[in-house]
Amino acid sequence: MPSSAERPAGRAPQATTRATTRAARSGGAGAEAGAEAGAEAGAGAGAGAAKVASTAEAAKAASTYARLRALHPDAHCELVHRSAFELLVATVLSAQTTDVLVNKVTPHLFARYPDAAALAAAEPSEVSGLLQRLGMGMYNQKGKNIVGLARGLVAEHGGEVPRTLPALTALPGVGRKTANVVLGVAFGIPEGVVVDTHVQRLSQRLGWTAQKTPEEIERDLCALFPRSAWDMLSHTLIFHGRRICLARKPACAACGVNDACPSAFHAEQVGRKPPRRREPGGAGGAGGAVGKKALKTVTGVQAVKAVKAARAAKAVKAAGSAKAAKAVKVARAATAPESALRNRKARR
Repeated sequence: MPSSAERPAGRAPQATTRATTRAARSGGAGAEAGAEAGAEAGAGAGAGAAKVASTAEAAKAASTYARLRALHPDAHCELVHRSAFELLVATVLSAQTTDVLVNKVTPHLFARYPDAAALAAAEPSEVSGLLQRLGMGMYNQKGKNIVGLARGLVAEHGGEVPRTLPALTALPGVGRKTANVVLGVAFGIPEGVVVDTHVQRLSQRLGWTAQKTPEEIERDLCALFPRSAWDMLSHTLIFHGRRICLARKPACAACGVNDACPSAFHAEQVGRKPPRRREPGGAGGAGGAVGKKALKTVTGVQAVKAVKAARAAKAVKAAGSAKAAKAVKVARAATAPESALRNRKARR
């Protein structure tokens, strides 16, 4: 789920408050939560083997999480909604879009289509047109998806939002992440951890997972934390990711858990591919012609200069060849009379 206005950076690392320390010692996530996490390892986290977290790992993660909760006590889902239906639609619309934009679009959308029955009766093109006028990206696919899910709700669930993961993910445009948001926020049923770009980034930087895909990351987090923490864990990490632990230029100096973060002060490099090394290009072929690989390593003005240099080299070679040919012709012309004379004498 996407972004909202950023808050001013938090306190310096030395200024961790007593409340934070108390939360770390006695918050809902402590060593006891770590033991509970081990017992619930991987529950609800989809297919595949879950990582088994040790008690020490779970306790350390729980302590860090408790401190994050103290830093962001108001963490919550930032999609504005009044019902499970509105939350479901808003979450589908939030793909590749900020929560801020979704919150601007949904009042107009729900004013026209207040429930599943009204949205199900609409034409996808009509809904897509409304989304387009309101500035929503991917409006064609999103319009089709929300009309499709509304029709599925009416046909299969009497217009009500189902409360199970399989039923939700069977609806058009609803994946595991969206289903987890709806179940956790609307119904208080934690079936997994919502892994969006912020949760993925922070869980990697904090050393809670080394995985790359949302499914594998979710399994690791579900193994590390108790089920009771799954829902708020996502909201807390998202809040921290939007305000402090940014994708670019994270505010490590202002982070209240930088002493517990193995990536502190170099967090921007975690999870990123190393830059591709480019071999220096050179001239290739006769006359110093610049090859294709060499041209790929230069850009803009450099490329123009390289092409001009190659053409100049060819021109010099061509000029040299022309001069040589002319010299040969002159030499032949100069020696022609003597050879012709010798030939005539030989014939006699």
